[in-house]
Amino acid sequence: MFNYRKLIVGADTPIKIANGQYVKYVNFDNAATTPPFISVVEDLLSFLPYYSSIHRGMGIKSQISTKAYDDARESVANFVEIDARKASIIFVKNTTEAINKLSNMLYDKYKGGIVISTTMEHHSNDLPWRKFNIKYVDVDKYGRLSIEDLKYKLKKYRGKVVLVTVTGASNVTGYKNPIYDIARIVHQYGSKLLVDGAQFVPHSPIYMGDECSDSHIDYLAFSAHKMYAPFGIGVLIGSKDEFNSCNPDYCGGGTVDVVTHDFVKWASTPDKDEAGSPNVIGAVALVSAINTLQKLDMNLIEEYEKSILHYAYNSLKSIPEVKLYCDNCNNCVGIVPFNINGIYHETLSKILSYEFGIAVRSGCFCAQPYIQKLLNVPIEKTIKMMEEHGRRPGMVRLSFSLYNTFDEIDYLVYALRKIINYKNKYLAKYN
Repeated sequence: MFNYRKLIVGADTPIKIANGQYVKYVNFDNAATTPPFISVVEDLLSFLPYYSSIHRGMGIKSQISTKAYDDARESVANFVEIDARKASIIFVKNTTEAINKLSNMLYDKYKGGIVISTTMEHHSNDLPWRKFNIKYVDVDKYGRLSIEDLKYKLKKYRGKVVLVTVTGASNVTGYKNPIYDIARIVHQYGSKLLVDGAQFVPHSPIYMGDECSDSHIDYLAFSAHKMYAPFGIGVLIGSKDEFNSCNPDYCGGGTVDVVTHDFVKWASTPDKDEAGSPNVIGAVALVSAINTLQKLDMNLIEEYEKSILHYAYNSLKSIPEVKLYCDNCNNCVGIVPFNINGIYHETLSKILSYEFGIAVRSGCFCAQPYIQKLLNVPIEKTIKMMEEHGRRPGMVRLSFSLYNTFDEIDYLVYALRKIINYKNKYLAKYN
């Protein structure tokens, strides 16, 4: 089995825990962000001596930097399987900015139109669309997307739906949505599809495809910091024709061809959609991460992470005091949400961190409507808990990546069993 850990910066860095001892850090919070590949850092160090301001500079370093930045679009297009001649690859800060940018651009054209989102979305793929007439596709009792409800809403609002926006994989449950089937359904009703790829793209191959195909993805957004290149860049992808027909959502340097006091001619996309000095370093880092992922083979990565997920799910399922919030781990990325009976989620995450050096995430993961549905907690109870105790219902999330190991899962299970056995002691210390 390939040793992925040797590719990661800081994978075996020891940290000091509450008893003063140093232990190897166990990171089960990869859905939030990942550490960088060593190859990414090395490529950045090689590039930095040639870094300069890009576009219009005649200096040799400027030309080298310009080529690196512009070539990055081709690398991204190749990675997501889309024709770079037809697609606009817009660099942004992260997935959140990508979705907000698309929302603002489309609002100028389709103000008053209907956008269909889902109950399982991250706030970043929900809140930006609320200026439209937004409708939500429901989930079943296990938290999986209801395709029947999607069809129902597309049929009900036929001709009025300007966009369907859906996560490729949930950041709460890890459930992967059937995005290509959804694309076919959406196109059948004459609408377009945005996939929030923040949790999908780092873990599974993705094929945006050609517009001639019914299963193509119209828009895709994702972040580099979740795929081993945490240097402040994200991507929004869509057709050049669509983006050229939209005004830029904000403007400034680099966005225009001609300006007078009473006339503006916008540049073509992506230039008009990337105001100001761009993040060249971020683009170089993203390309480096893509190159490493492609060498490793996304299919092999997906299979390994799937084996880690199954092992973790079954291990936690064997502990009676653990409540899991996913029905199974079929067709999922490496995420397991859970709680332990009688221990508040935030308290449990503190104990795991301070006593065992295990990093997890706790809370609502910026997906409050979805969490409320999974926990079956009325909104009134949530508000009451916040007002009386300053606490919000939530859960603990494990999220895995290619460098996590079976031994780390065993260590987690050991830690959870110890916490359960000595619950009163830990609660007295951390509650």
